[in-house]
Amino acid sequence: MLLVVGTRNRKKRDELLDMLAIPGLQLATLDQFPAAPEVVEDGATFAANAEKKASELARALGRWALGEDSGLAVDALSGAPGIFSARYAGEPCNDEANNDKLLAELAQVPPERRGAHYVCAMAVADPTGAIRAESYGRCFGRIAFERRGTGGFGYDPLFLFGDGDATFGELPAAVKRANSHRAAACAEIRPALARLVAASGEGP
Repeated sequence: MLLVVGTRNRKKRDELLDMLAIPGLQLATLDQFPAAPEVVEDGATFAANAEKKASELARALGRWALGEDSGLAVDALSGAPGIFSARYAGEPCNDEANNDKLLAELAQVPPERRGAHYVCAMAVADPTGAIRAESYGRCFGRIAFERRGTGGFGYDPLFLFGDGDATFGELPAAVKRANSHRAAACAEIRPALARLVAASGEGP
């Protein structure tokens, strides 16, 4: 069974390829399908965007496809940047500009009110575009007062994981991959993928 991982973000793609390795499942990337459409992420929720990406890519390619949408929700900002995480500071998407804007928004917010969590929604569609599996993962922490560490991507240099004092930008990649929102969503969807692989017989 061939599953197209529907993201053009190289670092996110590499995480997904690692986390979704399942016997009998062949993972492909959008690099292998240069004609794949750019799906407009105009859903009202992470789940809606993941479903739309999976469904539109599956129909366009005639393949099983995985859609994923993820971002950061900050308590003091009523859940912002949320579904606009990638383009929080405007277009084109820029991690540094997004981090700068977040720090500015939280400049007067004390440590005890800087709670935040990462969110990841995933959906898998069959070649007709029908959604066959979904998952949702979260990872809790706080927002630091300055960037720390050079690892990860997105808001990782600002995200203090759990109750600790290290950001995802400082922690080893293996720690993030074991504890992140994306790891939680992958763990939840893997059993469904395994069932789909078992039921597929041969790939589409």
